Amino acid sequence: MKYTQLGRTGLKVSRLVLGTMNFGPQTDEPTSHRILDAALDAGLNFVDTANVYGWGENKGRTEEILGTWFARGGGRREKTVLATKVYGSMSPGGEPWPNEDRLSALNIRRAVDASLKRLRTDHIDLYQFHHVDRLAPFEEIWQAVDVLVQQGKVLYAGSSNFPGYKIAQANEAAARRGTMGLVSEQCLYNLHERRAEMEVIPAARDYGLGVIPWSPLHGGLLGGVLKKETAGKRRTEGRAAETLADPAVRAKLQAYEELLDKHGLEPGETALAWLLTRPGVTGPIVGPRTPEQLSSAVRALELELSDELLSSLDEIFPGPGPSPEAFAW
Repeated sequence: MKYTQLGRTGLKVSRLVLGTMNFGPQTDEPTSHRILDAALDAGLNFVDTANVYGWGENKGRTEEILGTWFARGGGRREKTVLATKVYGSMSPGGEPWPNEDRLSALNIRRAVDASLKRLRTDHIDLYQFHHVDRLAPFEEIWQAVDVLVQQGKVLYAGSSNFPGYKIAQANEAAARRGTMGLVSEQCLYNLHERRAEMEVIPAARDYGLGVIPWSPLHGGLLGGVLKKETAGKRRTEGRAAETLADPAVRAKLQAYEELLDKHGLEPGETALAWLLTRPGVTGPIVGPRTPEQLSSAVRALELELSDELLSSLDEIFPGPGPSPEAFAW
């Protein structure tokens, strides 16, 4: 396993992040525990979750699965850098009761305690804001976080799905308070979806945030989806199916898979390896449903992508280019 610092912090984390969103809804508890054990055996020490994972009537279930894994002992909690998130309503259905979602100081305080109970731990290493709250001022948010840090319940704070200007606002507000502010940003970023390069990643780098890409395979589209469809091994659904219905997207994916065939590379592993070459990226989030899928993701760490291949990938999936030139002229 390879490690790096999380942004400007002294915290050392693995260059792959284990995402747990499938734990509960798609992967049962025993299999989830096997994946977690396999990740730890491979040296992967960074685990990401959220209070709402489990979804619907089972919100919080994913944190509970992690909690039962930590409770098994064997240094599992001590070896894990644990990240979770706050923002969404924990109400199982219908409208939340006032102050049971978003980033008010009241909800942050309640949500941390509820997550700690489900996770069966006394602290969260990285507490992330799952979305921008346009109603809560950052002064209020940081006041709540500062109390949690003083109590030892939270060590670091991060953001998720923040635009560049909100990263700037958040850390300027923290600087006025003399506190650390955001140390990471979790954003949608992959070969196919590179808009984060315009402002989010430059802002993160300027403010010393580690970038944690989610959906590194773009819902499976970068994992060899066309070859799997032809072999009858996969049927795309939902947002991935809508994206794949675009002829221009299919043409890019066809060129992508043909290029990697020539180089003898697996598409999913290459998409992860590409992210690991990107400036500012701490590590992508991988969400395996089986231990075998985890093994494939770990192999991406060993891939060395040539300059020629990187240039070919840029030709298929061109980025927006530097800002403000990308949108100003």
